[in-house]
Amino acid sequence: MVRQGAWAALAVVVLLVMVPALPALAQDAAREPAYRAFPLIGSRLAVWAVAQLHLNFAAFILGVPIFAVIIEIIGWRTGDARYDWLSHEFVKLTFAAFSTTALLGAFLLFLFVGYYPKFWTYMTSIFFPTYWVYALLFFAETFTVYVWYYGWDWLSGPRKGIHVALGVLSNLFGTAILLVANSWVTFMISPAGIDESGALKGSVWAAIYNFTWMPINIHRLIANIVFGGTIAAAYAAFRFLGAKTDEERARYDWMGYIGNFVALSAFIVLPFAGYYLGREIYAFNQTMGITMMGGFMSWLWIIQAILIGVLFMGSNYYLWLGMERIPGSERYRRYVPMMIGILAFGFMVWATPRSMVITLDEARAMGGTHHPVLGFLGVMSAKNTAVNMMILTTFVSFVLYRRANRISTKPWVGTGMVVQWAALGLAAAVVVFYGVYGYFVESLVRIGFSVYQVLAVLAAIVVVMAIDIPMFRGARSTGTIRWGTIAPRSQYVLILLAVTFTWLMGLMGFARSGIRQHWHVYGVMRDNSVDAATPAIGYAANMITTVTIVFFALVMFMFWLGGLSEKGKAGESGHAATPVFAGGSDSDPARPASTGESREGRSRAGGSEASSAGESRGGRSPLLP
Repeated sequence: MVRQGAWAALAVVVLLVMVPALPALAQDAAREPAYRAFPLIGSRLAVWAVAQLHLNFAAFILGVPIFAVIIEIIGWRTGDARYDWLSHEFVKLTFAAFSTTALLGAFLLFLFVGYYPKFWTYMTSIFFPTYWVYALLFFAETFTVYVWYYGWDWLSGPRKGIHVALGVLSNLFGTAILLVANSWVTFMISPAGIDESGALKGSVWAAIYNFTWMPINIHRLIANIVFGGTIAAAYAAFRFLGAKTDEERARYDWMGYIGNFVALSAFIVLPFAGYYLGREIYAFNQTMGITMMGGFMSWLWIIQAILIGVLFMGSNYYLWLGMERIPGSERYRRYVPMMIGILAFGFMVWATPRSMVITLDEARAMGGTHHPVLGFLGVMSAKNTAVNMMILTTFVSFVLYRRANRISTKPWVGTGMVVQWAALGLAAAVVVFYGVYGYFVESLVRIGFSVYQVLAVLAAIVVVMAIDIPMFRGARSTGTIRWGTIAPRSQYVLILLAVTFTWLMGLMGFARSGIRQHWHVYGVMRDNSVDAATPAIGYAANMITTVTIVFFALVMFMFWLGGLSEKGKAGESGHAATPVFAGGSDSDPARPASTGESREGRSRAGGSEASSAGESRGGRSPLLP
């Protein structure tokens, strides 16, 4: 860990040294060629690969601490040592990626300065004040995260509040870093605050606060949480499959569930953030919006639909497999075939293209490029309806999982159930109504219907959870969750979800950059390099796949190192001590260890803390209010 920290610190020092030198480099660049060729693969591929790897690792180290500190707060307030251990495990994961992220960021900076000097000169003329802010924020986050991690035991007990505050502070620094970096990216898509010559007029804030800055801030923040959750769940799956004892399997089964729960919770609202970003791109420049959705990139969204369909199906399948370890869940399994049908039909609708890739003879036989039946499913009215129904179905799966081993004892449970199902039914009716009505109105009106569909779904989710939480508080338990007994194939689902979302992030990054076409900064600075043309989707897919493979090779190496460092240290290191999980045991619950106690002092024998967190509070699923 210390060696990794040294590398991260070195990268920060390099950035701080480079920043003052940037004006001089910019002046030299004016006398040098606008572009240089990177050996063998070319400059664009070099920047593409390093940037995507850097963003993948950055998304992980920015996303994981967000829910890690929330989990720590839950453990602090409830006194449940499992959550404190879990938060520590999540933060430990980020350390392996921290130095890698910093080194890749420094390498990316060198590529921009060396191989795209005039582009970097122009960006420096606009955003130079933010470079200092970015470097100082990175240094502050690094320092805070190190104190947060290494002070875990030192800041326990009565000082636990200080430790939690450090976790919150590190997330504030991380989010600020995200906002600064997004200003550079979004300026390239939707430049603002400049005159006709491209020079900055007034404050740099005008360039930062451009059309797409806030939508991408929201979209990336949510996506980082999803990404961090899927990678953390994949790590838990990796450890589950290699576990030697029932206790270890139970521990990492629970960790995988929490990671998937975090990812699924954020993933449900991620499409709404995507709608917001798409609307702002159209508002800035309709030509760019048409290129994105209806031009040469239109088939990219079919690939996206398939990937998101895999994420929805995989997340639901994992929840259904998880029900098998919950006593009492049998009463809900009859709903699974219906939910499979809705998800499968929504998947097919979403993946149906508007125009078919067919031969001339096939087009003549069909009467055009639009299929007489399936063509109606290729428009956005059908696709918006399909995705919203899939979101509602996924939410229902989660609700059924949440209450699988609980029976409410509230006298108003019947009324509450009726209101919940009525809210879900009304939301589904609103989604279907506006989906059908969209076929009979103009496109500008139809675009606005997606807002009503989104609001209906969000309102239903809020109403159902507002009733469900108090309705099942103090509920009667039908049995303890048997952690560690889930089918091993569920762990491969978690790994599949991580790989799929990583690939999806690369695809959406290509879409965001590709809509600029032959511009470095859209409409301001033209790309005159030999790589100015936007690559074909097949070429991009091969590149994204290659980078994804490299990323997971590095991640798997880090997972292996994480497991290797723990061998032979159980009971010797405070950080290696972990709370006991019951697995399939139905033993009486023991009092959970306080998160204020030293990690060395936690008992590894006796009763089950997993049971105490479940049975004593009505068999409640973890991490839920």
